[in-house]
Amino acid sequence: MKNFLFEKNNLASIVFLFLLLIIPFRSFSQGPWQRILDRPTTLGLENGFIEFNTPQFDIKLVKSSQTVAALRLAADGFDFTPHSHLELRSRDSLYHLGDIRLRVRKGDDRNWVHYSSGSARKPVDPIAASGNVKAAADLSNTFPEHFPLKIVRKWVVENGDLILRFDISNKSDFPVEVGSVGIPLIFNNILYRLDLEQAHAQCVFYDPYIGLDAGYLQVIRLHGQGPVLLVLPHTNAAFEAYNPLLEDRTPRSITFEGFHEWMIHSRAHAETDWSQAEPWNRPTSYRLNPGEERTHAIRLVLSESIRGIEHTLQKHKRPVAVGIPGYVIPKDIGAKLFLRYQYEVRTVDVEPAGALKITRREATPGGWEHFMVQGLEWGRARLTVTFNNGLRQTIHYNVIEPEEDVVASLGRFHTTEKWYENPEDLFGRSPSVITFDYETWEHVLQDGRAWIAGLSDEGGAGAWLAAIMKQLIQPDKTELERLRRFFHETLWGGIQISEGENKHGVRNSLFMYEPDEFPPGTYREDINWNTWAAWNRERSQGVGRSYNYVHVAAAHWAFYRISRFHKDLIPEKTWEWYLEQAYHTVIAMVEQAPTWARWGQMGATVYLYILHDLKREGKLELAQSLENAMRKRMDFWNTLPYPFGSEMPWDSTGQEEVYAWSKFFGYYDKADITLNAILAYMPTVPHWGYNGSARRYWDFIFAGKAGELSRIERQLHHYGSGLNAIPVLSEFRKNPDDLYLLRVGHAGVLGAISNITRDGFAPAAFHSFPSTLRINGISGDFGSGFLAYSIINGTYVYQCDEFGWLSFSGEIESNGSWKRLTPKSGANSRVFIAPLGLWLTLDAGRFQKIEFNPRNGRVRIFLEEKNEHLSEAVLRIEQPATVTGIGSYSPRNMFTERGGAFIIPLTNVLTSVELTHR
Repeated sequence: MKNFLFEKNNLASIVFLFLLLIIPFRSFSQGPWQRILDRPTTLGLENGFIEFNTPQFDIKLVKSSQTVAALRLAADGFDFTPHSHLELRSRDSLYHLGDIRLRVRKGDDRNWVHYSSGSARKPVDPIAASGNVKAAADLSNTFPEHFPLKIVRKWVVENGDLILRFDISNKSDFPVEVGSVGIPLIFNNILYRLDLEQAHAQCVFYDPYIGLDAGYLQVIRLHGQGPVLLVLPHTNAAFEAYNPLLEDRTPRSITFEGFHEWMIHSRAHAETDWSQAEPWNRPTSYRLNPGEERTHAIRLVLSESIRGIEHTLQKHKRPVAVGIPGYVIPKDIGAKLFLRYQYEVRTVDVEPAGALKITRREATPGGWEHFMVQGLEWGRARLTVTFNNGLRQTIHYNVIEPEEDVVASLGRFHTTEKWYENPEDLFGRSPSVITFDYETWEHVLQDGRAWIAGLSDEGGAGAWLAAIMKQLIQPDKTELERLRRFFHETLWGGIQISEGENKHGVRNSLFMYEPDEFPPGTYREDINWNTWAAWNRERSQGVGRSYNYVHVAAAHWAFYRISRFHKDLIPEKTWEWYLEQAYHTVIAMVEQAPTWARWGQMGATVYLYILHDLKREGKLELAQSLENAMRKRMDFWNTLPYPFGSEMPWDSTGQEEVYAWSKFFGYYDKADITLNAILAYMPTVPHWGYNGSARRYWDFIFAGKAGELSRIERQLHHYGSGLNAIPVLSEFRKNPDDLYLLRVGHAGVLGAISNITRDGFAPAAFHSFPSTLRINGISGDFGSGFLAYSIINGTYVYQCDEFGWLSFSGEIESNGSWKRLTPKSGANSRVFIAPLGLWLTLDAGRFQKIEFNPRNGRVRIFLEEKNEHLSEAVLRIEQPATVTGIGSYSPRNMFTERGGAFIIPLTNVLTSVELTHR
């Protein structure tokens, strides 16, 4: 059996056996797939195919069903559909592009009845096709006799575009209410039994913009190269909801997220299986009287590239929205919304009323309508734009508190509500910041997955990792008093081994299932302990999972930084000790956990930060040792076409570290491959949940709350959002003209904190299924995303020819030729001025404001006052991009330099520093 890993990987058999154990759906065994094979084929493949062409596609339909068998690019033959699985998926309840699903009720009946063209296949009745109609059929045979509607499906080529059209008429003698209309969108995201090279060549991911008449689906190849397939509304096809096709029998697993359907109407779902959720859009239905007919149609077009999607939408006369800085908007930020459509805006409505303040501004030179958007009420908000032709577009916002306040609330919650102290704890977890259940308001002290209650793995370390990284950007003496105890009483010597043969090794879990070792009654009886995840002592005490080392190394590094630049906050050890411990932890990873250490680690860009700090502090021998160890990993990655392996068959979180070392060691081709792969699964759309949300769909099983919501499901702003923003923003700083990168990267940064509650609880992610649409119940693996936020949150300034001066996590004002920037990120310690290519960061201190003159390049920075723990700022000046006419920046005044940074004494008032370039 060919494993979904690199053929060159001699650990493939280990990975394969591991996956056999960890995947609840056993997707690598033959069970679910065999159950499909045991059922009769009903699609009618033996009866042949219908083939036709458009300028963009070569289309093959199954003659008996007239559903899509292949949708190939005319240019290179790439097939967007799971054609290789066609025979396997030729049974009932396995959907194909061209199917339709409905819920209807007749007359005065209040019960909705579900119907589907894919549930019980029978040959459709073909209708003679001519002209633009390439194939047509009456679908009556695929529905039961009592079905009150007649549906005629047509495949149409219009102006070179492929149109999928359904004409629905009421053939009964009584009125019929159509409460849901869903069109299954079946494209090839089945990664089963493919290695990464095959997957990137054959498969796609797709993301929705659930924006009613302006909505669309983007279908992108895994490698991120064009062309991109766009599914657009054509006739009566508002994108009202995006529904998982749970009835489709294709086995869902970590190698298959599942299919979804484009919901045109969804009232029947909202009144039944979605009744406990707040939908993205208002659910609708419509009534058909006897003899009445309604047409629904979608259109398939191509965009040359990911960056070209918005241009393609305009070309096809679709509305386009660009939100700056995005759709997660802190209350202290004045966001901007630019709309482009051939018809003017008639009305703008906000739901809930008063959640947003909308102010119309003067249109841009190119004709974009311009609105200011101010968040007033915390939580989700929907903006409905109605144009003069009646077309409606919804734009989905999430209003949060100011970033600084969000971070502060997280710190308070983690060091109070999540704080666990029990000297009698049998597993050595006290004191600590431990996994928390927000729904029951309890510490998660036992779980069938040992790591969740064991303070390690992403799912167990997430709570304490977030708490410590918060201190990196907002150190608080009271919070640190508790976290210092956790560090020296539970982390060092507990989670991390402090002596002996495995010194610096990181244990898989402190919690374990050993009923014969612990007193009777230790373990809860309502938990199933008979699974692979209930680790025994040997498995829990093992040190072979490399991913656990990142959390500990980051904690050491954060304590080094806090101790180095602040007085009397961490007195237990010297700053040198913490920095050297960070180094030893990274080295222990490659020595004690070599199996998975070969791959990119989640959050391990922090290893590069550790390397830089070792060099700055003059610890050159340690720095060289670390660099050599990382080079060996990079040299291995360079032998692979797609170096994104992990303990999972496909992943979206190791790319971050691969990019970092690729750039550092000069493997720029690998960095480009990595970046393009990230952009393929990290979209920008006018919807806060999907904008900048890096794809992840299995961690509700491994790190979410146990129970009915532990399932394969697209997670909105899982920790991958923040991690993948690191390389995207790094690339932007090297290419400061690329606004697309800034929009995607900043959306990922804000996504990392978008799900934090008002009181500071941080969940694993947000549930995307329309039946749920809420945060997960436990903290889980949130911490890895906040690690990313802590090292990349910052303020970005961009000058756009069309949209003017733009600020991300800040406010910008003009004063003659000067610009005044007020940073409003969680730390206010990082600013990038794109027109100058200037990256200003503070190892210590905070920016209060920055003034700059883009005409002559002059810059003035203003630093906040000193306090009892901080008497000097540490400023770094970097210029990642070369800007014409801008030389090398340095302070006008003379300051002491240390490790490449300028040491600036602070006073009791604002400190002003002027920067000049030469």
